[in-house]
Amino acid sequence: MEFEDFVQDLSSVEIISKNTKKISVKLKGIPMQYANALRRICLNGVPVFAIDTIDIIENSSVLPDEGLAHRLGLIPITTDLSRFNEPSKCDCDSETGCSNCKVMLVLDTGESDVTRTVLSNEISSEDDSIKPVSDKIAIVQLAPGQRIKIECYARLGRGTEHAKWNSANISTLIETDKKDESVLTVESTGALSPEQIILSGVNEVSNRLAEFKDMIVQIKE
Repeated sequence: MEFEDFVQDLSSVEIISKNTKKISVKLKGIPMQYANALRRICLNGVPVFAIDTIDIIENSSVLPDEGLAHRLGLIPITTDLSRFNEPSKCDCDSETGCSNCKVMLVLDTGESDVTRTVLSNEISSEDDSIKPVSDKIAIVQLAPGQRIKIECYARLGRGTEHAKWNSANISTLIETDKKDESVLTVESTGALSPEQIILSGVNEVSNRLAEFKDMIVQIKE
């Protein structure tokens, strides 16, 4: 079976198990090379949001600016692929981006009067659909008198650029006893549902194959 046939006939996929975080599907009649390509795309080839640019206005915590930026960048962010563009594909064609390819998030803890842990629920977003996947992700601990105030921007990216844009924590492929049959398991970071990751992965592999075929045709010409 060609991958294009698989795209057109999703009856080739049998859902074995799924929940909000993880899905396992049986791929029937799909050659291993196509199945493995899909596995890799599901891991780091589907675009998701992550914090990329950070302006630190005030940071009196014990965590240096670089460490704070790193922690914020690794917080999984919910993603809406239908409303936003990757910067390289956005019509704004701007290095600073626009409302169609980036979202601003703000964290202002105020001056702490007790020792406490700053959690991701204190991050506010200008778009309700683009925010941390959980309210309980620890960022830093503040002592009395300390404060963090930052402005940052999240954008779509892919895990091939940096691990913070990985759409899945786990993407595994296991061959069964039958020819051209395998089990794909995808565990989402929470940015997208597991089903969205697989469907987007299918479209991405199909698009890349189409681009590759066009390149071959142009070489022949």
